[in-house]
Amino acid sequence: MEVINKDIYILGIESSCDETAASVVRNGREVLSNVISSQIDIHTLYGGVVPEIASRKHIEKINQVVRAAVEEAGMNIADIDAIAVTAGPGLIGPLLTGVSFAKGMAFASGKPLVGVHHIEGHISANYIENKELEPEFICLVVSGGHTHLVRVVDYGKYEILGATQDDAAGEAFDKVARAIGLGYPGGPKIDRVSKDGNPEAIKFPRAHVAAGEYDFSFSGLKSAVLNYLNSMEMKKEKIVTEDVAASFQKAVVDVLVANAMAAVKKYGEKKFALAGGVASNSALREAMEEECRIRGISFYRPSPVLCTDNAAMIASAGYYDFIRGKRAGLDLNAKANLKIGYSC
Repeated sequence: MEVINKDIYILGIESSCDETAASVVRNGREVLSNVISSQIDIHTLYGGVVPEIASRKHIEKINQVVRAAVEEAGMNIADIDAIAVTAGPGLIGPLLTGVSFAKGMAFASGKPLVGVHHIEGHISANYIENKELEPEFICLVVSGGHTHLVRVVDYGKYEILGATQDDAAGEAFDKVARAIGLGYPGGPKIDRVSKDGNPEAIKFPRAHVAAGEYDFSFSGLKSAVLNYLNSMEMKKEKIVTEDVAASFQKAVVDVLVANAMAAVKKYGEKKFALAGGVASNSALREAMEEECRIRGISFYRPSPVLCTDNAAMIASAGYYDFIRGKRAGLDLNAKANLKIGYSC
C-alpha cells in the first residue's frame, strides 16, 4: 500500500437494507461520528423488510443523516478526503438511494468517490476496535443476507472459502422466529429467549455440504423446525418456545463453529474474526471465543453496534480501497448481487 504522511478522512454512506447510515472515519480505524437511522420499528409491523418502504425511508433520511455525521465529526465537506458508499450487495432500491446521493455529493464537492462491497465493510468493522488486527486472518461473516467464510489475504484481497448454498444464517433466524411467534427481527429475539431454554431439548440436524468443505446450508434446519412444530401441534402437545429457540440456535452455532475451526486448522491461521449482524449473537460469540482459546488463536469481534449495518465499517473499508488507488466514476451503479472481490 502507498505510504501516506497525512491523516485521511473518509465519509462513509450505507443504505443496503433498512439502515440509513453515515460516518466519518480517520485513517480507517478512528470513528469520529457514526449516525444510524433505523427502520426496524416500521418493518416489524410487516414481519420483515419491505423493499419499497425501505427505499422511501432512505430517501427521506439520507440527507439528514449525512449532514449529522459530518457535523458530529466537527468537520465540513471540504475536510473530507473521499466519499465511500456501499455499492452492493443488498436491496437494489435502498442501494440506489445511497449510490445516487454519494455520486451527487462527489460531483458537487469534487471529492473522490469509492464504491465499497458490503461484506468487505463487515470484515473491516474489526479494524475499528482492534487496532492491532492486520491481514492475514480468517473471518466468518454472518448476517441476514450472507454467510461467508473468508480468508483475508490482504487489505482488499479476499479468498472465499465457503458460503451458504441456500438460506443465510440470519435469514433462518428470522424465519424460525416468525414460526415460533417471536416476530421480527428474529436474531436478537431468539438469542434473548434461548437463555431460558434447553439447547439439548430437541435434536435438530447439523447440515454439512458434501460438495463444499466449508459451505453452509440452513434450509434443511429451518424445515426441521417447522416439521417439529407441525408435529407437536398435530399431537396437541405443548411447544416450549424457549427450548425450540435454544435448540435451533445451538444447531446453527455448531455448524458455524465447526466449519470455521476446520478452516483455521487447514490454513494454519492464528487470527480469527467474526463479522455481520449475527456476529452479535451471544451464543455464537461465546462458542467461537472458547474454541479459539482452546486452540491458542487470537479472537476478534466488533461491538454489537458495529456488527449490524453501519457506515463506519464502510468508511473503514473505503479507506483501504482509497489508499490503494481505487476510485469510482460517476457511472458507479448499484449491484444487488455483487460478489466479493469484484470491482464496484
